[in-house]
Amino acid sequence: MLVALNKPYGVLCQFTDEAGRRTLADFVPQKGVYAAGRLDHDSEGLLLLTDDGKLQHRLADPKHKQPKTYVVQVEGVLSEEALERLRRGVMLNDGPTLPAGAEAIDEPEWLWPRDPPVRFRKTVPDGWLRIVLREGRNRQVRRMTAAVGLPTLRLIREAIGDYRLDGLGLGEVRVIEPRSSR
Repeated sequence: MLVALNKPYGVLCQFTDEAGRRTLADFVPQKGVYAAGRLDHDSEGLLLLTDDGKLQHRLADPKHKQPKTYVVQVEGVLSEEALERLRRGVMLNDGPTLPAGAEAIDEPEWLWPRDPPVRFRKTVPDGWLRIVLREGRNRQVRRMTAAVGLPTLRLIREAIGDYRLDGLGLGEVRVIEPRSSR
């Protein structure tokens, strides 16, 4: 079984939490499934869960190079120079990143309001970009945008490989058919 969840902001990518915070159990009624990869509690969007260990490994393991696509709201002016640095890869404290797909976009029309809302500063502009990664380091998108002078305000995973949000509402789950590996 493969389940897609549109994970809301503030939800932990685990099924239990001793501190009483919201978890996957608050949204995923299917039993015996586990996340194929993670999204930080302050990130939103597509999370895939499965009961198939081989599929989980294929989706989550960086050696399988499943591209992960993110829509990112950043603080600051998106320059071609910053986008080019992301495309070439940037140096982080744990070494250089692989090159990433990076393009400036308009705010997506399909975007839902975030709860709590993103903080805005009237004197500081913001913009949107789409980033595609083929590796998955801890908080990598946030660290990459910060490295080019564009702190992340909001981060939404739009796709993992060929699997996409595609109209999945915030907090909704959908059982989907697994695609064969290539």
